[in-house]
Order: sequence, then C-alpha cells, then structure tokens
Amino acid sequence: MSKLELVFVPAPAVGHLVSACQFAENLLNRDERLCITILIIRPPPPWDASIDAYIKRSSSAPEGSRIRYITLPQAELPSSEELAKSIENYFSLLIANYRPLVKEAIISNKWPNSNPKIIGIVIDMFCSSMIDVANELDIPSYLFFTSGAGFLGFLFYLSVWHDQVGREFNRSDADLKITSYAHPVPSKVLPTFAFVKEGYSSFREHGVRFKETKGILLNTVSEFESHAVNSLASEPELPPVYTVGFLNNLEGQKSKGNSKPEDEEIMKWLDQQPPSSVLFLCFGSAGSFDPPQLIEMAIALERSGVRFLWSIRRPVDAEPTKFEDILPEGFLERTNNRGMVCGWAPQVDILAHEATGAFVSHCGWNSTIESVWHGVPIVTWPLYAEQHINAFQLVRDLEMAVELTLVCRMHESEREIVKAEEMEKAIRCIMDSENPLRKRVKDMGEICRNALMEGGSSSISIGRFVETILDS
Repeated sequence: MSKLELVFVPAPAVGHLVSACQFAENLLNRDERLCITILIIRPPPPWDASIDAYIKRSSSAPEGSRIRYITLPQAELPSSEELAKSIENYFSLLIANYRPLVKEAIISNKWPNSNPKIIGIVIDMFCSSMIDVANELDIPSYLFFTSGAGFLGFLFYLSVWHDQVGREFNRSDADLKITSYAHPVPSKVLPTFAFVKEGYSSFREHGVRFKETKGILLNTVSEFESHAVNSLASEPELPPVYTVGFLNNLEGQKSKGNSKPEDEEIMKWLDQQPPSSVLFLCFGSAGSFDPPQLIEMAIALERSGVRFLWSIRRPVDAEPTKFEDILPEGFLERTNNRGMVCGWAPQVDILAHEATGAFVSHCGWNSTIESVWHGVPIVTWPLYAEQHINAFQLVRDLEMAVELTLVCRMHESEREIVKAEEMEKAIRCIMDSENPLRKRVKDMGEICRNALMEGGSSSISIGRFVETILDS
C-alpha cells in the first residue's frame, strides 16, 4: 500500500505545537495510508525549554510509527531591534528565514523503507511564508489555525480596515463591524499587535496569504463559534473551512502518568473539596502580576469567602521570593482552611476535577477551550496578544464568561490595578450556583466533546478534509 505524507510546519511555541500534534494524531487514525512529518523550528532562548521537553516526550514513537519529528538547524535570527518593536513580527521574520531549511528537509529526509507521496504542507498562522515553499515544490498548502474562528475573521478584516483607513489601530477608534463577531467590537479590546505598526502589518500580510491556501483548518467547534464559523463559510474568496477542534492536551498529564509530586499535592487537596466549590486562578506561562495587584487579588479572595486554588507566576526578571513575602501579612494563615497557593499548576487536570467551579483566566485560546471542554465558566482577565478579543467574544458573543476586565493595555506601566471590590463582585457572580451561565458552559462542554465523537461536527469536518487530500 503506497503511503501519503503530510508535512506540518508549526510555529515555535509549545501551545501551537501541542495542537498541531494532536491534530496530526487524529488524522492518522482516519486512514492507514497517511504518514506525517512535523518539522520543528526551535525558538531562541529563553523560549525553547518547554518545546524541547514536549518533543522529548512526543518523539519517542515506536519503530514503524507513522509520525516523525525533525528538528531543523538554527536559521539566522532577526535583529533585536525587530524584537523590541513587535514580538509577533519578530517570529514571523524568524520563520521566513527557515524557508530554505524547510524546503531542504522536505526534499532530503526520506522515510525508511518507503517513499510516500507528499500531498500537502500544513502551516501555522505565523508560517504563511511557507506557502512559498509549497508553491516551489508544487504541493498544496493548508492553514492549521490554532486559535478560533472569530480571531481569524479579525485577521481577514485587517485588509478591509487598511483599504479604508491605511494605518494600524488607535484605542480611540470607533467600534468596528467585523463580520466574525455578532456585536460591534470596541477598539480597546483588539489584540495588542493591532496598535503596533510592525505587528499590524505582519498579521495583515498573513491574512492576505491565508487565502492562497487550499483549505483552512480551525481549532474550534462549529456549535461553539457558530456565528463566526458561518461568517467565514459565507465568504466566497476564502478556501474551504474545516472546524476540527477542540485540539489541545485536553486529557491532562495525570491520565498519562506524567504528574510530579507537587502536582499530586494539588490534586490531593482538590480531592478534599466539595464539587464545584473551588475558584481556580491561573494566567498562563507568561501571566504575572506585580505585588500591588497580587495584594488586591488576595484581599478579594479573602473577602469572598470562596475556596480557591491560586497559581502565582512571578516575572522572569523578578527576585525569587516566598509567597508570604508578596501577599498580605497573615493571608496564607487566615485562608489555610479553604485556599491553596502554588507556582506552576497542572491546568488541564485541575479544570477536569469535579471540585473546580470556575476559572479566572487570561483567555488564551488553549485555556479557553480547555475550560469550555470541561464545562468550567470563566472570569476574564486578558493580559496580552489576542486574549482581549477572545475575552470580548466569550462575554458578549458567546455568553460563556463573566467580565472582570477586557481592556487592552500595551505596556506593564499602563495596566490599571484591578481593585479588590471589582474582583470580589466577579467572583461572587461566577460562583453563584444559580447563575444560568454555569449551566450554559456545562452544556456547551458536552456539545464540544460530542463534536469529536463519530457523527459529531468536528469528526465529520475532519473526515471531509481527509477525503479532500486523499482525492487530490
């Protein structure tokens, strides 16, 4: 039986890589003729550690496996000046420098004992420059978009805005009518890159180039983002859209036997709490707060009286400190019987636990889909990237979250302190067992899980994509 190969080029970020690998595994389950090569672009330090750890776990595939990982040599890095201007544009420039290395890897790295026909190159949202490689090799290209349909619609909107206005956005701009959102979008909730010339121009170019692909694979469920998905499907100039999500590490580490002693301590504490009673606070690997904000958060948690599990990440350049040194005096002792403070936390395992009742989140897409998948409602606290527009969509369009803050702040110095009173109000709202939002999220979680089962919307969409590539 002749093999057919797909080549994946994910962005050098672990959240993007995990989703791509999960999708690749789903595809392999669909047809035994398929095999997949994932080309790894390693980011420069200090961003590479988590990718290395993930690849080490994932690449220990048994002999004869139909998925393989090839780590590419280091390409030339863009200048530090580009990094200072826009991290999004910096990574886009970095990936563009990998074009000759990707082309060489595709040509040179043959599978042992077989010579499969390459039927597609699957690129990440930061990797539109790889469409050039696909064109040179006369191979179809497909976009695997790790975020949601609403955000993708915003990227397509950038060209519309530029034709009308000809510049990046200002936070004073009027509300925007973006077809992928059901409500007008305030400029203050746009992604941080939209206000920076280099980041704005980079993503506008990505959006233009996405239309050159043969298909768009979205990490979402059609029932979850029905308005946004329908708006994309109705655009005649777009290639076919496939909703193939949710895709991420949705089963967690505990089920894989990878838990660490500190994780086990957290899970043991959760086991002792009543169902749906714990408020989980976690803001991603880069989500940190200065001591004045941490103090307000602690005051709110203490006043609210709720049980809580609080993951505190300190800034990379901060001096190592004990929790008691940055939290109000006596806070840990006074809340010891109903709260736990930790550093890194096994987020998926916590969201999956029956004791977890709500999630105060930065609203990154992976965190969003993990929370919805497990039926846990969200309190929005976006910090950077596209998190603000995700939070807006969750609160306004989807009614799946309680708003604490939505506003984009470009720099740490511009961040307003969220007062304890505001946070306490949001906590009481989300933890109210009579709040109908809680049932909506539970129901949507069930719908999203069913979507990936046989006969579900995502399963059907993945099937349509497999049929397309096998017939090409």
